[in-house]
Amino acid sequence: MLFHTATCSSPSYNGGPQVFIWSCLISWIGVLAQAASMAEMASLQPIAGAQYHWTWAFAPIRMKRFLTWLQGWLTWFGWISLLCGIVNVTAGLLLSLVNLCIPEYSPKDWHLYLTIVALAVTQAACNIFAWKVLPAAEVVAGWLHLLLFIVFVGVLGGMGSKHSADYVFTHFEVSSGWAGNRFVAWNLGMLSTTWSLTFTQSLVLTAPSTCLKKFALTIALNGVLGFAMVIALLFPLGPLEEALEAEWPILAILLDTTGSVQATTALMSLLIVVSYFVGVAATATVSRLTWTWSRDGGLHPRISVVSQRFPVPVAAVILPTVLVILHALLGLGSSAAFGAIIALSSLALYVSYFIAIACMVWTRLSQPLELGTWNLGRWGLMINLFAVVYTLWIIIFLPWPSSVPVTGAGMNYASPIFAFCALFVLTTWLFWARTHWNGVSGKVVEYVLTSEE
Repeated sequence: MLFHTATCSSPSYNGGPQVFIWSCLISWIGVLAQAASMAEMASLQPIAGAQYHWTWAFAPIRMKRFLTWLQGWLTWFGWISLLCGIVNVTAGLLLSLVNLCIPEYSPKDWHLYLTIVALAVTQAACNIFAWKVLPAAEVVAGWLHLLLFIVFVGVLGGMGSKHSADYVFTHFEVSSGWAGNRFVAWNLGMLSTTWSLTFTQSLVLTAPSTCLKKFALTIALNGVLGFAMVIALLFPLGPLEEALEAEWPILAILLDTTGSVQATTALMSLLIVVSYFVGVAATATVSRLTWTWSRDGGLHPRISVVSQRFPVPVAAVILPTVLVILHALLGLGSSAAFGAIIALSSLALYVSYFIAIACMVWTRLSQPLELGTWNLGRWGLMINLFAVVYTLWIIIFLPWPSSVPVTGAGMNYASPIFAFCALFVLTTWLFWARTHWNGVSGKVVEYVLTSEE
């Protein structure tokens, strides 16, 4: 729900209200299929490595080492990129709010960089020093998220509507240059909704097998809230041109709807607090993935060492934080350069989802598969296949430029960045991993499965 509000500019450029509202529903259905498929795999192997562990379990024997190596790196690269994006959104919202309260203040690139550094460092510190209270803090943030939904819907709905239901559900408008191809524009408009839902899959990395039903229900609830929030945003929306001119459309919508800087500040402050804790949770997810990938030989083994002082792998928390800070330096020279790193997240993670779920489908079709305690029953294969098709469909459009003609600033760099990552994976495989990497630790898998019994 949070990132539906913060990243609503892409649907405004490509398709307008029609794309924003229906792509939210379609993306939610697709994500539910992905999540349900991964929950089935998590029920069999509830390990923090998630996708690459499942690829190791279900891939064809002759290909499993290479596919797992590819999967592990793509998942890790994708999560580093996603963490960059989450911190960047929080920092951007914070500086925009300061600009609203102090009109003479003009945010500079280095202001954004220092804000990103402060957020990344404090979020890492929460994971290292506040690990005892972190679960409780995340529960509070979850309830605050729900409260924020109620407040936003109440404010946006209570302030009156500027549009009819026909406009909200059917109006199609393109200002990105893709007007000549409505099909492409529609699919490109759906991508920001796709990115906003990418983080929900992280729950399966941390949910024990006994909580997978709650995990699925959480994603279902998140989709319902997100869809309702989009409806609440679109009815009081002013002219699309005004929203597109704003760096953060949600800020412009709230200010236009409430007519009050104080009310907008209060609502945005709540949004930023929730966004901050999303970053804390994302840091925890990335650190767990870094820890497991190091433990299985993908990264240096010292990174997986758990601190004697704190029961967390400190190096696995620090490494992603340092990478976020270093990547943010790109924004000092070019916002497009840092945006290129962020653009990698959806593409890399969706490819990782595709590999894992496709391997699950292959196993179901080629041999009898004893499912875990949580499974989709007779609908499992059908839902798995739908998840594969949906994921592949999104992958096709993720590298496309969001506007034409293509400029340096408007270029979608996801494809070249992804190609660079794939080249890195292939090179390390050919010159080292092919002969030295033994794959996922069987002892770890056996220990986890035994402890779950």
